[in-house]
Amino acid sequence: MVRGAGFHKRRHHHAEFFGIDAEGLGPRAKVGVALAVLSPVALSGVFLVLFVPGLWWIFTTYFWVAFPALGLLGSGLAGMGGERVERVGQAAAGDPERDLLVALLSHGEMTAAGVAAETSLSVDEADRRLRGLAEAGHLEMRVRGGGLFYALWEAEGRQIEGVR
Repeated sequence: MVRGAGFHKRRHHHAEFFGIDAEGLGPRAKVGVALAVLSPVALSGVFLVLFVPGLWWIFTTYFWVAFPALGLLGSGLAGMGGERVERVGQAAAGDPERDLLVALLSHGEMTAAGVAAETSLSVDEADRRLRGLAEAGHLEMRVRGGGLFYALWEAEGRQIEGVR
């Protein structure tokens, strides 16, 4: 008997949570769905214990609903933390001017070629951006040994927070 690819097909099971495809949800949606289930369960449990304390055990029979919701809540909260880190990383990586300024801050003064070596900018693009920042008064331009060096003004360099 020859086994072919058609004999064993794997079915992909999606994690469904009360009819909702949980894998397809974003982190915020997961948290929202979980809280939409957990809130009524917790509220009904509190009311049951307050108003009919002798029937507290009934709460345990339908508390099983909360277990998948707790898992979904944890997954959503973990995803939100990862989403934030990813967003911050993309914002920092996607801003060449910020990379240029961070390179200047860490090295003190640099040429356009030095900035290009430290960032994703080409030498021409780094030179254009550095000249623009110097003309706007944001950078100090120094000429030394026939080379053009750019640096942050001393007072401006001390005011930048959260970069190093």
